[in-house]
Amino acid sequence: MIRKYEISDKRFLLQGGTGSDAIHKDPVYSYANTILTDDAGNSASGLAFTVGAGNELVCQAAKFYAEQLVGRDVEELMAGFGNWFYAASNEQQFRWLGPHKGVVHLGLASVTNACYDLWAKKRGVPLWKLLLDLSPEAIVNTLDLSYLEDVLTKEEAIGLLREQMAGRKEREHVLTTGYPGYDTSVGWFNYDDEKVRANCKAALEKGFTAMKLKVGAADPQRDIRRANIVRETASDAVKVMLDANQQWTLPQAIAVCTELKKMNPYWVEEPTHPDDVLAHKTLADAIAPVKLALGEHVPNRVVFKNYLQSGCAAFIQVDAVRVGGVSEFITVSLLCRKFGIPVVPHVGDMGQLHQHLVLFNHIAMGHEALFLEHIPHLQQHFLHPVKIENGVYITPQEAGASCDFK
Repeated sequence: MIRKYEISDKRFLLQGGTGSDAIHKDPVYSYANTILTDDAGNSASGLAFTVGAGNELVCQAAKFYAEQLVGRDVEELMAGFGNWFYAASNEQQFRWLGPHKGVVHLGLASVTNACYDLWAKKRGVPLWKLLLDLSPEAIVNTLDLSYLEDVLTKEEAIGLLREQMAGRKEREHVLTTGYPGYDTSVGWFNYDDEKVRANCKAALEKGFTAMKLKVGAADPQRDIRRANIVRETASDAVKVMLDANQQWTLPQAIAVCTELKKMNPYWVEEPTHPDDVLAHKTLADAIAPVKLALGEHVPNRVVFKNYLQSGCAAFIQVDAVRVGGVSEFITVSLLCRKFGIPVVPHVGDMGQLHQHLVLFNHIAMGHEALFLEHIPHLQQHFLHPVKIENGVYITPQEAGASCDFK
């Protein structure tokens, strides 16, 4: 039984340009942190990510949802969590503040993620194992598939998971080998050219075979110069991704991406406004074969559905601390599997939670184990920080979702 909850506003200052991008020049990595405690003494931690200002508003929204869980049995709750999620996200008055986006949806993510953490801790297993041990029917019962019926029914979702069971044993090999990572910290926006070059060399020495550079400067020549620094330092054998963090208008994106084609980017991420599906479609057609990745600022499954229907996204970067939590993350992953698009999450959680979710995606859904973003800057604050060896995430063994703070 869930006996109490606590909501904490956690903020962590970054130094020396770390975390900067074309839009967020001086972010403060922050979490609305929901703690749920049951009558057996299990304490669970759920996260929603912001970059500072307004984090207190997300905490207030999380409080609204957490209050509804006091007195609920977690096993009973999670057996039909999709129904609770639907009811919570559609509460007649609070819904007006979204719906299904912004502060209220982030608050729901924090509480949802705490529920999954508590469920795993009650069973004494890592979250990835809990999810893999569930039947397809039990997984789908944790999901809200409303507004997706035109492309993914409950029966289709169950069928998709059943179809993938045949190859699970072979895919479980990733639990031993580890899940590949990519270094997203080589080229934060405020880093100078020499630091970018040095970081690329360091990433190679650490075993990474993919890395990302922040672009979106007022002067496109800065982006082009820095992109070529990364390509020349890393060599053609390394995947290099470019991330504009929504900075460009569509005409700017077409012009700059056309120039950036020459250094062969693996993808261009968030090139323009995240709500503008048609602009992304126009851009994808204009700069092919360069591929687009998006999802960091896509707030819910319905917008992801539209992106998938448009065919403009080659990689989906759904983030469980940005959408409505683990439940909606899995929903989007199922959508992507149906449309044949890989999921490479954005990691507002610094990879703590997502290291579990990508294992589930690969083993249970058959998603390619492509790679997972790695951001090391808050490792010292987590009780069980992610472990990376030779560019690979080591499978976590502790019970829960790895989101407890020290």
